[in-house]
Amino acid sequence: MNPSANGWIKKLLKLLEENPLWNHDTTNNFYKALRDSGFVYGSNIGVVNNYLESTDYTEEEICKVNFLLAFHFIYKEHCTTDDNFVESIINFYTEINAHKPSVFSELLGEKKNTALLEKIIHKRIQIDHNLIDRSFNYFITNALLFTDILAYNVFLKKHTISERFIQHLEAVIETIVIEVLNSKSKKTKYDESLIDLVEQSKRYQTNVSISFDEALTSINTNLETYYILDIACMATWGDLKIDDNEETILKQLGEKLKVKNTRVENSMAAIQHFYSLHKDKIALLSSKNIVKTFYSNSSQMVSKLISRNSKRLQKELRESKELMILLTQSTVRDLNDDEQKKVQDQLLDIFKSIPSLAIFMLPGGALLLPLVVKFIPKLLPSSFDDNRIEED
Repeated sequence: MNPSANGWIKKLLKLLEENPLWNHDTTNNFYKALRDSGFVYGSNIGVVNNYLESTDYTEEEICKVNFLLAFHFIYKEHCTTDDNFVESIINFYTEINAHKPSVFSELLGEKKNTALLEKIIHKRIQIDHNLIDRSFNYFITNALLFTDILAYNVFLKKHTISERFIQHLEAVIETIVIEVLNSKSKKTKYDESLIDLVEQSKRYQTNVSISFDEALTSINTNLETYYILDIACMATWGDLKIDDNEETILKQLGEKLKVKNTRVENSMAAIQHFYSLHKDKIALLSSKNIVKTFYSNSSQMVSKLISRNSKRLQKELRESKELMILLTQSTVRDLNDDEQKKVQDQLLDIFKSIPSLAIFMLPGGALLLPLVVKFIPKLLPSSFDDNRIEED
């Protein structure tokens, strides 16, 4: 299954029908599995419960799968069959964006089927944003995806939902996270950056403002409580540790949320374990220069996309003789501006014909082309390497 190709939701739902993932799981087990996958933290390192082999997936693709699996658990909590699953999610997004312009506005008049849901999820995960901008706030933006899951739960309970509900929920999260960060005895540059990112990453850039006490009284379910606590722990742990002062702040938050100390300790241990276990796969703002982070993450993505589409890409390259010549020459000399432009234009033309590579057509996508060229020699005939050796 390829989450970047049309029809992935239909395939995933067929798999779920044949091999159910959420068989009588408790809410606590569901949430823990989603957190362990990195979805709650906005850093998806694997498909929840290892339901699918994901080593060949980009992080965005894993996120899309986890997002749908999370929706599926909530749906199964309220409904006995999957008959209306896809339509119910589309109805949910229709209601929270009803009568107002939004990123979904051009989609919601389409037929309510899996193809439409694929487009909605694609939009929601911010894949259409400028690639460099997205590298700055990606993990915060996607950590807030769980607000959709919480709102969908309310939608299925009450059979209605409003855009205002999610606006309020995002305001609650923002208020609590910022209160926790501001309570620290010494704020770092990371803390200040994180406050900005939380504010910028909300779906709704409104002037909705609530007090800390109002935020706390707005939390009504276990899922909301678990999530708020984990987001607070994630924000606090951003400087790679939770010190005594921060632990006290988090335990005070736990008391106000009316959860036991063991739950707070579990959240603190979970975030430390997650980032320690996956430190080589996750880029933190405090760990390295953001430009290096962007290219490091992009290099992994490009490698996976080229590997997955290698046969088709190899065929397209072989049919483009001029491009082959220029790519071969680029290994032994610097191409001039005109030649570089030809390589860029011809590569982008090829990418248009391969859906999984459409990301290179997005704003900022051309910046990834040097990375593409780096991986292309693996696809080309042996004569490509022979030429390079001869010229060397």
